[in-house]
Amino acid sequence: MRQFVHPSTSDIRLESVLHALSDPVRLSIVRQLAREGEATCAALDGGRPKSSMSHHFRILRESGIVKTRNEGTSHMNELRAGELDRIFPGLLTAILNANPVA
Repeated sequence: MRQFVHPSTSDIRLESVLHALSDPVRLSIVRQLAREGEATCAALDGGRPKSSMSHHFRILRESGIVKTRNEGTSHMNELRAGELDRIFPGLLTAILNANPVA
């Protein structure tokens, strides 16, 4: 199974984080991870096509928002909340507490 590449905290950029969170699908994934904790890709896909979700998870990983690890045949995703809060204090909390657009 392939290994995932994650940026170090020193390589996480605000522009990448904001870009990743500007997509409603990715924002919903982040909100679900914040509520429920670590989850598989399947638990987070919302019935969307696997190819689309692979793209969204790649963007979230590359931006430094999510860390993905292999567990058997599943990919487990975890929000890097603590790391993001150290880099950008209060940003993730503000985004997660914002009212979703209807």
